[in-house]
Amino acid sequence: MFCRPSCAACCIAPSITSPLPGMPQGKPAGVPCVQLDEALRCKVFNKPERPAFCGGLQASPEMCGDTREYALAWLTQMELATKPQV
Repeated sequence: MFCRPSCAACCIAPSITSPLPGMPQGKPAGVPCVQLDEALRCKVFNKPERPAFCGGLQASPEMCGDTREYALAWLTQMELATKPQV
């Protein structure tokens, strides 16, 4: 499956705990990655500085659904379900 144009749900909803260019402390959940360009495309896609988390997250019908809103909601639910309990 290919990514939906102008979606970027996977670059907004989940947290990223590893450093990435422009976000040395990682990225909190719900915050757009600073590596998104104006068209909501990743500026470090297929580059060595791209976090392993990002490369491992692959588009799928279950995750992406039919709309950007669905993908944001699904990924937000997964973030909440896998958040470490403190």
